[in-house]
Amino acid sequence: MKDVNIGIDSIGIYVPETVQDYRYIGKETGIPEDVILNKFGIRGRHKALSDESVSDMAEKAALIALNGFDPKEIDLVVYCGSEYKDYYLFNLAAKVQESIGAINANAFEIHSLCSAGVYSLKVLKSMMKEDSSLRNVLLVTSSKETDLVNFKNQRSRFMFNFGDGAAAVLLKRGLNRNIILQTHMITDGRFAEDVACYNVGCKAFGDDNGGKFVEIMLDVKDPESMKERLDPVSLSNFHKAIENSLKKSGYSKNQADFIAPIFMKKSMLDEILKEYGLTEENSFILKDYGHCQSADAFISLVEGMKMGRLKDGDVAVLLGAGTGYTWAATTILWGEIN
Repeated sequence: MKDVNIGIDSIGIYVPETVQDYRYIGKETGIPEDVILNKFGIRGRHKALSDESVSDMAEKAALIALNGFDPKEIDLVVYCGSEYKDYYLFNLAAKVQESIGAINANAFEIHSLCSAGVYSLKVLKSMMKEDSSLRNVLLVTSSKETDLVNFKNQRSRFMFNFGDGAAAVLLKRGLNRNIILQTHMITDGRFAEDVACYNVGCKAFGDDNGGKFVEIMLDVKDPESMKERLDPVSLSNFHKAIENSLKKSGYSKNQADFIAPIFMKKSMLDEILKEYGLTEENSFILKDYGHCQSADAFISLVEGMKMGRLKDGDVAVLLGAGTGYTWAATTILWGEIN
């Protein structure tokens, strides 16, 4: 059977209008503004209003991605965003399918926290290559995890850069443009329970809390222990993910042209870029977005195109990393391919 390409036809990005800048974050956290701006690497984050749900943002990003494309032609809608959704035990993919009018599409969800967007490209590429009935697939991610971050909880300070937003990606079978190549992921389950909403789930609900309301928030069991174990492996695992994704795609490490990263400290991104002979001009720093869960790499692609940093013929590598811990990279051959 002749091989068929799976390409990205369009990407839609949506972020709420309200912006909380580094001054606001500094005031709320008690951390000096210059530390928020320079060490945390964030100038501002978008914050959804109380009446704007995760599915609302997902729908808006989806409609931007479709840009007039008939939703009745979509064969599958997949949600890969935050597990903090409109409701507990709720199928957000089905909600988006209905709200955008994709009446002929099936819908399901993929969850791998903040690496899900990057890895979902591999899953959907494989499905679309194997099943010729999957011609047009919409991948959607959304996050409102700012609701879960308590600025007074210093254990969770690495989450103070979280921002709200959504992204949607329209994939097409047989599209010879923005072709999805190969993916590599690394998982280190030693970190599986380091970060969680510990008061939600069967373990928490099995406890007697005397009927009292318990604030739901993301937390870190032991920040010092996590940092001690994470620091020695994180950068090297990013490199392994990038280099293996490139190698599987038929490229060497010096052939990468653009890195579309997850939100990370500028110092770490600088180290990653330097390793591949690249500079900030070959990437996009998410300092005005913050960390929008698995939407980050897609935001970077869109902004990279706007700035002229991502060009036709470029080999682009998308990066994701999720607590748990996972590191993922997917290589895309960008632009029109003859």
